[in-house]
Amino acid sequence: MTSSSRTFLPMTGKQFLAAVGAMCAVVVGSNILVQFPINQWLTWGAISYPIAFLVSDLLNRRFGPSAARRVVVAGFVAAVVFSVWAATPRIALASGMAFLFAQLLDITVFNRFREQRWWRAPLLAGVAGATLDTCIFFSVAFAGTGIDWVSLLTGDLAVKLVVNATMLVPFRVLMWNLGRPALLGSGMADNLRRSTQ
Repeated sequence: MTSSSRTFLPMTGKQFLAAVGAMCAVVVGSNILVQFPINQWLTWGAISYPIAFLVSDLLNRRFGPSAARRVVVAGFVAAVVFSVWAATPRIALASGMAFLFAQLLDITVFNRFREQRWWRAPLLAGVAGATLDTCIFFSVAFAGTGIDWVSLLTGDLAVKLVVNATMLVPFRVLMWNLGRPALLGSGMADNLRRSTQ
């Protein structure tokens, strides 16, 4: 069964708000932490940000790509608003652009590989998303500022890729509960499809 032929149960309002809240907490926290370098090539944001990909991958696994995209868009709006207040406007803009494009890429790649081995979709989606996110974020946030943003980009990306790989452990643990697909039964799916046509 391909993901396009699946009919996922819709998220409840409470689940949607919890998912958007989790996404916002990770993004806003990372936007604050990226302003504090650990050394010349790494910021604290590199360690916290990959959790956003874990959140979207679990949502994608459980509720499908459409629900994951809705959370990303809502999370994007909320995170940019909070980030303008918690960080600088330039960091908020860079973060918003990077977040939106990287998360949508992550969801697309995850969905493409969802039927393969359990680890392939989150690993490949996380690598693609983290790479795009890091390149967009650092170039928009720090180009022309005098900060050695290429070194920060390189260090942050290396750490994000390692953290992304370690996120496979919580993904595996959580996918059996939080990440288990919420699929409609075939009879329910047919009724739902007919009622929405």
